[in-house]
Amino acid sequence: MKLAQYHGPDGKRDNVRFVKGEDRSVLDQAWDRIYVATLFSFEWKKTGDAVDFAIAAAGGQTNKVFVGGIAASLMHEAYCAERKWRGVRFIRGLLDSPPAEALQLDEFSEELYSDDVNGEPIENLIPDYSILSQVSYEYPVNDAYFTYASRGCVRKCKFCGVPKLEGAQRDTESLSRIITTIEEKYGTKKDLILMDNNVVASHRFREITAEIRDLGFQAGASIVRNERSIQRRVDFNQGVDARILCKDPMYLDELATICIDPLRIAFDHWGLRKPYEQAIRFSADAGLHKLSNYMLYNFKDSPGDLYQRMRLNIDLNEALGIRIFSFPMRYQPVNLKDRSHIGPLWNRYFLRSLQLILQATHGVVSGAPNFFRRAFGESEDEFAELLMRPEHFIFNRDWYEELGGRAEFDSYQNEWRKLTKENKSELIGKLSSLVPSQYHSAKFRSPKLRSILKYYLPKSHAELRELWNERNRQRSAYDLVSEAIPRDELVEDAGLKEAV
Repeated sequence: MKLAQYHGPDGKRDNVRFVKGEDRSVLDQAWDRIYVATLFSFEWKKTGDAVDFAIAAAGGQTNKVFVGGIAASLMHEAYCAERKWRGVRFIRGLLDSPPAEALQLDEFSEELYSDDVNGEPIENLIPDYSILSQVSYEYPVNDAYFTYASRGCVRKCKFCGVPKLEGAQRDTESLSRIITTIEEKYGTKKDLILMDNNVVASHRFREITAEIRDLGFQAGASIVRNERSIQRRVDFNQGVDARILCKDPMYLDELATICIDPLRIAFDHWGLRKPYEQAIRFSADAGLHKLSNYMLYNFKDSPGDLYQRMRLNIDLNEALGIRIFSFPMRYQPVNLKDRSHIGPLWNRYFLRSLQLILQATHGVVSGAPNFFRRAFGESEDEFAELLMRPEHFIFNRDWYEELGGRAEFDSYQNEWRKLTKENKSELIGKLSSLVPSQYHSAKFRSPKLRSILKYYLPKSHAELRELWNERNRQRSAYDLVSEAIPRDELVEDAGLKEAV
């Protein structure tokens, strides 16, 4: 959107076209420049397909293609090393220097705007909201101001790419100019989405919240849409730091003066329990009862660690009368081209099982106690046992626990209870070394393991189709469905449907 502002009607007055995905209609026109935005580093293949498509749209002229964003920054050397992309400009980091410098333009070759050596950095421009209407896709968050009050972070967490992308913590310019300019160009927006990585670490924190209030986003603020008054909201959508929030109730008292919805706090490992729990209690005292929580897993944690963090949220919900939605986020090294990383205390089978559970919940762990216990078990031991179940028993739980598949499930349970701890470890270890289509080739010396293996063999498409048809006829109220979750909170595509 900032690139579009640079090139658009209020910038260089170029013809700008925004596409999401491979829109083949752009192949019928000649383009002076094509930009590709990258996001997840593990989406190497999908991003590579987008770069290839951009080169095709440029008529094979790689020097017209510019690739930037998160993955292009974190894996800069890997992108540059691809021979087929020689000539493509891969941009590392933010476009926070004059345009010609930031875009690596060559004045000797008389490239378009290569003389723009003193212009305003593209990073500082107001986003061009008009390009969003050029695609049929409707973004879940669309009626909002998108901006930052600060960039970077004071932390240097080993699992995080922010230090490499944005550097040290620093404040940005006044929010007022940005919001006012967006309003003048594109009309008043309902919400304020701030993409800061750690706003509570800013020495201007109180000034930032005061400015947000002055801009019309005080607690309880509303706006009229279609002759109807609707609530406004502020969302620091990258989360805030419990290790700072726990030090003084002032932070939560300040956040409670703006219409923050939800308050997002990270809880990356069980070692953060004390600061996290204190931050939650300060939040409840300040009247902030709707919270959202990011939970890293597959790093140095264990499945039990993840369960205890999720369970703590349920206990806090019940004790404090609040509602915390949790978002388990699977760790992948920022320089890995796929999602193949397996943490030292996880295994491939457990990761796959957790993916299947999260598919049913759109990546969200509901704050409702009954829903949580149904999805993740009453205890850490139940959670571990759930992760060990055959895939189709997890994905079709209502069928096997309540409907026509109960007899088969009971038979499996009877055999499972006969296994020793060593048997279970051997079984999951062997299955973790194979993909489902290879399970039939697993060899075991124990007759009990050879017998129980039949339940783990994947069902054919015809069997699954018959199961689903029959399940739909017998469907009960036992489905894995939580209370209504806002559309913009659902995880659309974070690799939940990828094979592990």
